[in-house]
Amino acid sequence: MHPFIHDDFLLTSQAARELYHGYAVDEPIFDYHCHLSPADLATNRRFNNLTDIWLEGDHYKWRAMRLHGTEEQFCTGDAGPFEKFQAFAATVPHTLRNPIYHWTHLELARYFGITTPLTPTSAKSIWEQANDQLQQESHTSWGILEQQNVRFIGTTDDPTDSLEHHITLKDSDCPATVAPTFRPDPALGIQQPTAWNHWLDRLSAVAHSDLHHLEDLKSALAGRIDFFDSVGCRASDHGLERCPLRIADDAEADLSFQKARNGKSLSADEAEGFAGNLLTFLGERYAEKRWVMQLHLGAIRNVNTGLFEKLGPDIGCDSIGDQQQIPSLALLLGELSKRQALPKTILYNLNPRDNYAFASMCGNFFEGGTKAKVQFGSGWWFLDQSDGMKWQLNALSQLGLLSHFIGMLTDSRSMMSFPRHEYFRRLLCELLGQDIADGKIPHDIGMVGEMVKNISYSNAQNYFD
Repeated sequence: MHPFIHDDFLLTSQAARELYHGYAVDEPIFDYHCHLSPADLATNRRFNNLTDIWLEGDHYKWRAMRLHGTEEQFCTGDAGPFEKFQAFAATVPHTLRNPIYHWTHLELARYFGITTPLTPTSAKSIWEQANDQLQQESHTSWGILEQQNVRFIGTTDDPTDSLEHHITLKDSDCPATVAPTFRPDPALGIQQPTAWNHWLDRLSAVAHSDLHHLEDLKSALAGRIDFFDSVGCRASDHGLERCPLRIADDAEADLSFQKARNGKSLSADEAEGFAGNLLTFLGERYAEKRWVMQLHLGAIRNVNTGLFEKLGPDIGCDSIGDQQQIPSLALLLGELSKRQALPKTILYNLNPRDNYAFASMCGNFFEGGTKAKVQFGSGWWFLDQSDGMKWQLNALSQLGLLSHFIGMLTDSRSMMSFPRHEYFRRLLCELLGQDIADGKIPHDIGMVGEMVKNISYSNAQNYFD
């Protein structure tokens, strides 16, 4: 009997196996959106143990552990590394049908050659085997990039960041290109004037400019965009509950800016208008730089307010939202298109009810010579699982051109997450292999295989070039 993770994992048809092994398995990884630490990459961090590399900062695992009844000290608290690992190992057998079960065992197999299922019984042996390998050069940060065949990483970075680690990486022997991504969400958060003003003060300091008017803010952001571009940035990213409902003119937006800069709260309508004005301005700047604009839409964040106040954001207490997305998204893309300033754009939705609406939106905007200028992004966050990926692939296939899809990304804070690309590729090949078996597409492995190969790597490489 073969182990749980084996060569044909998730591949149930002959066509799927031929597609995966012949066209997908050897393609490099172009991880265009993640949350890896630039400092870890720049210093070629060597991880002390399996907890450091696997559980540190991974809110997916923390969420599962909490659902299993694990005390917080074993997630984000002061428990020892092995105690935290034991708590995770006790959780894993209860994650059947959750993507964590598949990810866990793919990661153990691909990084350490371990095919034994992780359980409380096997935990100590797996801990020791993995920790021994983590001391080898093959398992430093750069060693992992080499062994996983990672060619490109797009980190996620605040506009006020010095990018010192990216600058170091540009002149290093790191086997992958590591590029910053411009994430200016704080600039749009005018509805919370205290936090917004604190962030503007940081921006003012790095821009060496006072911010008294809207034009000052735009000038400072444009300067930071120039700086990011000089360090190799190829994309921006925005995490929004939804796009702004309206776009104020400059005069109105400036009044809102000054009001908030003086610490006064804005009405919802004023905040919407300001955000619409600024987001449109940013889109124009991205187009000038030929950057890709990423819009992650639909999350409700920090729902557990008590834990948020104690630990801060990104700790596993966020949810799928049910906001109406399409009218405001159409407003933003339509306005940028009218100004002939729509950059390449990737749309990520979090509520699966919106899959077909997002996929249809992509087809409204195009440019001669550019394949699939507006992309329907891969299943994101809570949809980063087998059903979510298939739903996204089906909607894109039926309303767009799957052949031009830019494929998978990790969206992860963990160096152990690169096998998510393999997981996606296996699901893609299984889907297409079943279509071949059902007679829905031709039994032409060469033709379909070239599409698989492009989706696995080349499409993303060309899109971000």
